[in-house]
Amino acid sequence: MAGAIETRSIDWIPTGERRGKVHHQAPFWFTGNFVLTTMVTGFLGPANGLSAGWSVLAAVAGACFGTLFMCFHANQGPTMGLPQMIQSRAQFGSRGALVPFIAVIFVYIGFNVFNTILATSGFKTVFPGPNWLWYLGLMVAAIVIAVVGFDLMMVVQRWLTYLLIVVFGVLTVYAVSTLHLNAAVPDGGKFSLTVFLMQFAAAAGYQISYAVYVSDYSRYLPENTSAKHVIWWTYLGAAGSSVWLMSLGAVLASALPTPDAIVSIQTVGNQLLPGFGTFTVVVASIALVTIMSVNAYGASLTSMSALDAFRPITPTVRLRVLGIALTSFVAFVVALSLPEGYLESFNTFVLLMLYFLIPWTAVNLVDFYFVRRGHYSIVDIFRPDGIYGRWSWRGLAAYLVGMVSMVPFISLHFYEGPIAKMLGGVDISFVVGLAVSGLAYYVLTRGVDLAPEHAAVERSRAELSAA
Repeated sequence: MAGAIETRSIDWIPTGERRGKVHHQAPFWFTGNFVLTTMVTGFLGPANGLSAGWSVLAAVAGACFGTLFMCFHANQGPTMGLPQMIQSRAQFGSRGALVPFIAVIFVYIGFNVFNTILATSGFKTVFPGPNWLWYLGLMVAAIVIAVVGFDLMMVVQRWLTYLLIVVFGVLTVYAVSTLHLNAAVPDGGKFSLTVFLMQFAAAAGYQISYAVYVSDYSRYLPENTSAKHVIWWTYLGAAGSSVWLMSLGAVLASALPTPDAIVSIQTVGNQLLPGFGTFTVVVASIALVTIMSVNAYGASLTSMSALDAFRPITPTVRLRVLGIALTSFVAFVVALSLPEGYLESFNTFVLLMLYFLIPWTAVNLVDFYFVRRGHYSIVDIFRPDGIYGRWSWRGLAAYLVGMVSMVPFISLHFYEGPIAKMLGGVDISFVVGLAVSGLAYYVLTRGVDLAPEHAAVERSRAELSAA
């Protein structure tokens, strides 16, 4: 029931507790991506002189590409019955997994910082008040939802989907039919491969960042859930909302002089009907609070997984609540210290996030689909001295090689790699990182004898079945 507090955290979900409908993954991820931070990602192209048409194309291509990697993680949930990040112990070792864990916690907290700031700006269009008070109130609301847990988040996301489709559907039709596209872009917008790929990379990185969440919300599905169905429904929801909102962001940024999510929505909506723009902003801000709860929930699970690697813990409700509260407090402090002009900081954050998560997602997916093919000893994942060990040099080496391979291709305002300079500032590091990390891990695991693991997998199944 949605009102019952979830008792599970990083532990395995028993067969008797598996439930839910696979098509509910679509509305969950639709609302999960239908937030103002997604729209801000679409501002990047027009803000750097790219026309609305090319910006939309780059955002759509990037979002569709990035979502591919995200949605293939969805099948890991019902197959393994575990949260997303603790599965990384099979590739990196129980303690080696701390390397991607740190990056992932950074992602969760970082997104909650930007979401909190945007939601505060949205609610203040109706209810004024000091920022710190709004930050605190929104954090508390998100914490309550996250503490109740999985069932409540699934229900809230599903019902918000219907409201968002109706409200933003009206706004989008009006915006596209009345705004003068490219009016705010210098010279009407010219094609630039550099900016096109910049927009593509930002959209792809934004979507790939959701890979760290996915099986957290598919792990309650029955083990026999069709892989094709869970992947498809996840892709439909996540890609659908990101394509829509990033494209709308590109349209608004190309037509309005100031690329600001709150002001743009409010201005266009109120032109359609007085007060409609403000109402739309409030609805979007509510959606931000729900994704803040998702981030707090995931940050707690990842933090507990990291702690458990060094000191075995009992995953109680109390510990999950403590993790949610602590990570939310960190986000609150960072939000208070962030300067007003955060758009450039957000774009840099998305790109940095891409660099750190690309090697992890490549290693994790290659292991699941091509090396171990979905067969894992669940009990050994929780045992530091189990078959996966404390440090798995193959996964760590592939991750490191992938990170190093991206450096020459990185293009940021404070650093530009030598190959990125040769390409005129075009950043293709994410493509290089995916290919190198995935290939390196596949090559390094070619000589691994998986026969002992197969026996451990069977013992694990018997032990879990008896329990």
